[in-house]
Order: sequence, then C-alpha cells, then structure tokens
Amino acid sequence: MIRHAFLLLYRNFKRFKSTFFINLIGLSAGLSCSLFIYLWVNDEWHVDKFNEHDEHLYQVLQNFYNEGNIGTGEGTQGLLARALADEMPEVEYAASVVPADWFSAKGIVSFEGNSVKAGSQYVSKDYFKMFTVPFKEGDQNLLFVDKYGMAISEQLAMKLFQSPANAIGKIVDWTGDQFKEPVHIVGVFEDRPANATDQFDILFNYELFFSNREGLQYWTNSDPSTFVLLKKGTDPKAFSAKIAGFIKTKNKETKNTLLLQRYSDRYLHGRYENGVPVGGRIEYVRLLSVIAIFILVIACINFMNLSTAKASRRIKEIGIKKAVGASRYTLVLQYLSESMFMTFLSLALSILLVDIGLPQFNVITGKHLILQLTPSFMLTVLSITFITGLIAGSYPALYLSGFKPAAVLKGKLNSSLGERWARQGLVVFQFTASVILIVTVLVVYKQIDYVQSKNLGYDRDNVIHFEIQVKNTGDPMFFEIGGTLDHAVASFLNRVRSLPNVVNAANFDHDVVGHHGGLGGVDWKPGDEDSKKSFSNLEVGFDFIETLGIQMKEGRSYSKELSGEKQKIVLNEAAIDMMDLKDPIGKTIRVWGEEKQIIGVTKNFHFESLFEEMKPCLIQLEPRVPRIMVKMKKGTEAETLPQIQKLYQEQNPGLAFDYRFLDDDYQALYAAEQRVSVLSRCFAVLAILISCLGLFGLAAFTAERRLKEIGIRKILGSSEMGIVYLLSGDFTKIVLAAVVIAVPVSYFIVTVWLQSFAYKIALNAWYFLIPGMGALIITWLTVGSQAIRASRVSPTQSLKEE
Repeated sequence: MIRHAFLLLYRNFKRFKSTFFINLIGLSAGLSCSLFIYLWVNDEWHVDKFNEHDEHLYQVLQNFYNEGNIGTGEGTQGLLARALADEMPEVEYAASVVPADWFSAKGIVSFEGNSVKAGSQYVSKDYFKMFTVPFKEGDQNLLFVDKYGMAISEQLAMKLFQSPANAIGKIVDWTGDQFKEPVHIVGVFEDRPANATDQFDILFNYELFFSNREGLQYWTNSDPSTFVLLKKGTDPKAFSAKIAGFIKTKNKETKNTLLLQRYSDRYLHGRYENGVPVGGRIEYVRLLSVIAIFILVIACINFMNLSTAKASRRIKEIGIKKAVGASRYTLVLQYLSESMFMTFLSLALSILLVDIGLPQFNVITGKHLILQLTPSFMLTVLSITFITGLIAGSYPALYLSGFKPAAVLKGKLNSSLGERWARQGLVVFQFTASVILIVTVLVVYKQIDYVQSKNLGYDRDNVIHFEIQVKNTGDPMFFEIGGTLDHAVASFLNRVRSLPNVVNAANFDHDVVGHHGGLGGVDWKPGDEDSKKSFSNLEVGFDFIETLGIQMKEGRSYSKELSGEKQKIVLNEAAIDMMDLKDPIGKTIRVWGEEKQIIGVTKNFHFESLFEEMKPCLIQLEPRVPRIMVKMKKGTEAETLPQIQKLYQEQNPGLAFDYRFLDDDYQALYAAEQRVSVLSRCFAVLAILISCLGLFGLAAFTAERRLKEIGIRKILGSSEMGIVYLLSGDFTKIVLAAVVIAVPVSYFIVTVWLQSFAYKIALNAWYFLIPGMGALIITWLTVGSQAIRASRVSPTQSLKEE
C-alpha cells in the first residue's frame, strides 16, 4: 500500500510538474518564514528566564504622580528592600541593586599598570539567594563580609590575570561611580548569558554605594532598583496591592505608589500607562507570530486551490478506485499522505533555506540565533509541519474523495455553489491578510521615517560623546569648583575645541535620549504643593546648549565669562508653562533649598524618545563632569576622530577610545521598531507572492473548467480581450472584497500601534489606497497571464478535450 502511494506520487509529479513546484515553493516559503519567526520569538520569550527562582522573582516598581500624569520607573528608595524584608511576611528575600546601566559610563579597574573599562553593579547581601550567578572561583558570601570586596566576570579575569584562579585575593584600583577605592577580588563569576538584560563585569557590595551616598538613607531618594523573592503560595497581585501605599507609611508627603512586576516579564512588558504594564516588545512578538500564522495559512490555501484545480485530471482515477471497492476513508488517507509528503519535503527545503539565511537574519534582528536541531526544537517544528500538512491536505482530500463513481466516469465534475464560495472565500482571506500586512508595513515605515526626520529641537548630526578619566591623587579639593577635576575637564575641552574641524565641545552628565535624572523639591511659589512636582534634570557644562544648537526662547545660556553661574538656572518652555511663570527671566526659584536665578528659557527640545510627551526640564550647570561631547564639521569625521583619539590617549594612556555617535544613541531608542519594520516588509512581500501563487492556482482551475465555454464564445465571435475580461472580472470582485474587509481592520491595527507614540504621523487615505491598488494590479497581472493563455487555445482543441 505504501509502495503504491509513493508510485502515485511519482506519477503525479511527472504529470503535473508545475503544480508540484508551485506547491513546493509556496509551502517551503511559508515554513521558512515560520521557522525564522519561531527562532526569533523563542529567543525573545526566554530573555531573563534563566534564573532558578524565576517563578517567584519580582521587581518593585514606583509610580510617580505629576500634574495628573503617572510615570513608572525602576528607581526606588535605598532603604526599601531592607524594609520589605523586615515588615512583609510574604517576602522570602529582598535585594537592592544599582544596575550597571544606571551609570552614564563604565569605570576603570587597574592592576599593575594594566587598565580595563568595566561595567559595575552593586548588590545587597541576599542577591545571590534570588538571582542565579554561578561562580567559577571564590565564595559568593565573601562579597558581603567587607564592603571593599568585589567579584569579577570570567572574561575580565582573563584580561587582567590570564585565568580566574589567579584573580582571587588580588587588590586592584577602581575608579568610577564618582569615587576611587582600592578593592580586593573575592570571586569570579561566569560570564552573563546572552539573553540576560542586566550585563555587568563587576559586582560590588551595595554597602559601598550606600555609604558614599548620604541621600540613600532618606525615603525621599529613588536611585536603586528593588527586587523581592516571594514565598511559595503568595498571590503576586494581592501583594502588589498590599505594598502600593507602603512608601506613604515612611514618607507622608509623597504621592508615589509601588507596584510589582515579575522580573522576567519586564523585557517584554516594558511600557506602562496609568501605573500598570500595558505592552512593550510583547506586541511585536504577537505581531510576528500572527504574521507567521497568516503566511502558513496562505501557503496552505495555495495547496488546496492547486489540488482542487487539478481535480478534473484525476476524476477517472478516483472513479475507477471507487468502482473497484476503494472506500472514501482509503482515498482520504491517500490524499492526506500526498499532502504530508509534500509538506515534509518542503520542511527539508525550508531548514536548508533557514540555515543559509540565518546569518543575514541575525544582522537584521541584532541577535545571535543558531539553528540547533535539538529534540525540543524538532518536536516543535515537526508538530507545526504535521498541522500544516493536515490543514493543507484536508480540504482536497475530502473534496476529491467525495466524487460519485458513476458521475466521474462519465466525465461529469459539477461544482456546487458552496464549493465555489469556499474556494473564493479562501482567496479573499489570502488577500485580506496580505493587504493588512502591506498597510501595516507602510504605516510602520512612515512612522519610523517621521521619527528619524523630525526636528528634535537640537542637531544630533556629527556629534560624538565619550568619557575621560581624571586621576585623584588625594587632593582634598579634587571635586570642588576650580579644583583638579574641574581644571582637567576644562583643559581637555579647550584642547579639543582647538582642533581645526571641531565646531564645538562641551561636557555633560546626563544625555538627550532618555537617560537623565529626575527630581522634585523645586519651589517657585508659596506653599508646598509645587515642591512635589517632578522635573527632568539635565546636568551640563558650558557650551552644551550651543554645541547641540538648542534654541533659546528668551534670556541666555551659561557663560564662562561670568561669575556665579552655579547659582543660575536654565529651563525649557514646558517647565515655564507648568510653573505658570510670567516674565521668568531674573526670577528666583529654589532647587532642594538652594536659590537659583532663571537666566534663560530654551525652546522645547526632545530629550527623550517620541514615545514620551514633552516634560518640564531643568538644565543645571555642572562644569566638573568628565563626559565629553564633540560636534565636528560634516564630512571631516575620518580625519577629526584620530585627532580626538590622540588627545584622549594622552589624557588616558592605555585605555581604548570608546566613543558613540549621538545619532546612533537616538536610533537605538527605536531599534525594536526598526527591526520589526524591516522584518514585516520582508514577510509582507513574501505573503503577497505566496498569495499570487494561490491566484495562479485558482485562475488555472477556472480556465480549465471553462475551456468549453471559452471555445464556444470564440466560435460565436468573442475576442481574446473579451475572454480575458470575462475571466478576470470574477477575480477582480474577489480581491475588491478583500480590500474592503482589509481597510477597516488595518486601520484599527495601525491606530492602536500609533497610540504608543506621543508624536506620530496622521493617517492618510493613500496608506490604504496604495496597498489596495497594488493588490488589484498584482491580481490583474497574475490572472491576466492565465486568461491570455486560455483565450489563445484553439476552439477545436478545447471542445475536443472537453
């Protein structure tokens, strides 16, 4: 029986080669697309899920209330973890963590003249009981015996000591995080997994950070992150509600509240509205998963249409088999086995295609995906393939096996109205999905283009930034205004400005792509309500405003030629509007009790992503920070960068010149959107091409079924163009129906997506008309080729064959 089935497969292949290859191409393309998306989705889904206690590990977030708006952030009070562990019986362990990305730049660890830049993270004593950080050498607990202990990564140990074992017990110099300390190595941990969002090279005792920042001892500060490990059986939602008002029990003046989020959920669910998670990257995971399903279904529809299109050529085979006693069940199994064979053959081809295309796919997605044929992967892939084969072959099997022997042996193959509606409905679904994809891709592309071309209120082109290191040799005035640090930074900036192709240079502590500070305690009117308002906080040096070309609305920026500038302040328009200040220049406000005179108001500029509304911002002068920004003349980067590098290495001998372009930082804000935009464009093109194969199959079926009619019409005088119009008319109606369905559905989808942006494009009718017209043109081209071919068949031949 099996040998007979394969013999029939071979004969059908030789007889219907075009159908075989179209089915193979369609199913292979659909499965390849699904495999690519599966690898990407699987990787996204497993980010941060490597911790042993992942199921019970949660992060405590804080909601900040300001002018009716609620902002959600990871910064919490330095005392919060300890208080939750002591006062909440549901908490097994709690830890305070200052993550590596909290700091604007990496620090430097030095040993015997060898210096390496490294990212540091500060953790409290129960951290290792909550997070999985395997040690290669040393003891985890020793990190908390002495606040001057440190643990380093295996990679860093190899750079400094050539082996992890050699690192234990070594005393190294650490410069970074605004302090310099000699510290000793107590352990070496394994390098972080690639799917860990928290990447760091060094772990320090949180007590070292805590002791160097007096503000952490008060409940008004919000710097570290707080994590809790809940006891088994604890309801996370109930506990989140329980701790919502916990800060108010410590600080009666605050309006802030707490909420709980599972640690491994924060990567995919990182967008918040009104104090609750509402989405994030999970939306793109769902989007691409739906695209994969759509493309697979479209490929299956092709198989159905092509199989039924060739049914008229197999009716005698079916009639004879039924006449000699073959049951419908046997025929269903035969045709299902054909579809399964085709699907698994397509799987083999798709695995080869994925293996070839994976390097380029990794470039697009920014990942390091590997095609590993593990048991779990193969089980998933085989399951998808089996379901695909079942779906693709079910309708043709039921359709072909349902013919009556007497009718098919007489050559009668009458199709019912329901059958025609089913086939046309499948094509409507194909093109509805394709048009929705094209509209979505077009809107995503236009929004990303809008984001990239929008005037942000400053010039980010040809601007680099980096950090210099200034050694503290024990000078008690090192951090003071006019001290060693201040003088070294000013001197370096002057040398950079003297370069021929440097437009300007400045120093700054925060940046203009969302990584900036926030503060309250700003007092500008009687009462204490104003001091509870929140402001974004940019700390900058002289010429920062000029270097970025930020426009002044009124007043002036900071000047090196004037004294007492530290007691002055510059605000943006949004801050003045919120404060409702009339004629603000010259007026005095208090920032954390210190009086500052307003000397300037900048026009609003976007110092965060366009996901965020414009926020009130204080621009405070801080000339001592060693983070440098340089703007170069356009087109001179190749010759100017080596000159800046030479100055940098004179200041920092032995250290690599690590710099970033400001425009790259800005683009990184929309990395997920850009990658999804590229992927969705590729998959949308693939979907429309596979849909064209479906139309080709249906057009072939229609032309084949109407050969006799076409022959009679030609004998009666119909022209070839008349025949083409006749055959194309029905398909035009089908695709028009798909467009009518797709337009409102796609409008709803893109409207929901655009709501995540505070600044977005207006939806234009062309965004929907162009994909619709494109679908119609593709339909006419695809169907027209078949219609022209059918119209040129000799009437004698068509009537004879019929």
